[in-house]
Amino acid sequence: MSLLEPIIELGRGLVITMKQALFNPVVTVQYPEVKREVRPRFRGRHVLKRYENGLEKCIGCSLCAAACPSDAIFVEAAENTDEKRFSPGERYASTYEINMMRCIFCGFCEDACPTEAIVLGDNYELSFTNRRDAIYPKEMLLEPVPSADMTTPRKTEANVFTRSVPEMKNPKDWESGDTVKVDT
Repeated sequence: MSLLEPIIELGRGLVITMKQALFNPVVTVQYPEVKREVRPRFRGRHVLKRYENGLEKCIGCSLCAAACPSDAIFVEAAENTDEKRFSPGERYASTYEINMMRCIFCGFCEDACPTEAIVLGDNYELSFTNRRDAIYPKEMLLEPVPSADMTTPRKTEANVFTRSVPEMKNPKDWESGDTVKVDT
C-alpha cells in the first residue's frame, strides 16, 4: 500500500460529499413553521366524528374498546332521551377516554366501529407533560360542530330517531343477488 492511496480515497469521499451537497435538493423540513404532509394511510390522533346534523356517531357500544389490543380505550354508555339527545340511537357514550400512552395506533378501533365514529386522523403532534394529560376525554376527541345550533345534547321530537345507524342510501346494492362463499 502506497502513501498516496489513503489520500486518493479521502479525496474520492470528499468529491462524493461535495456532489451531494451542491447538486441534490435539500430535504429538510423546517418543522414548526412548515407542516409535512402525511401519507393517505397514516394513522394519527383519534377523532370522534359527527353526523351532518351535529349528532355524535358514537353509540356507546364499546366494540372499539373490545378490539383494542393495548386496552387503551374506555367507554361508558348511557341512555338517550328526547329531552337530552346526543346520538341518533338508544344509547350514547357518556364517557369516552383514550389513553394515548397505551395506544399503539393499530387502527383496530376504527375497523370495529359499526358507525364509523372513531377515526385515526392525520394529526401527529402529540405531547404530554404528565401522565394525566395523555388521557384524552370525549371533549378533546369530538369533532367540532358546524354551527352553534347543532350542539349536543339537544331536545328532539319524540320518535324521530329510531335507528343507531342511518339507513343505506341505495339498499339495492345489497340486494344484487351476489352471494359470498365462506370456506368452513
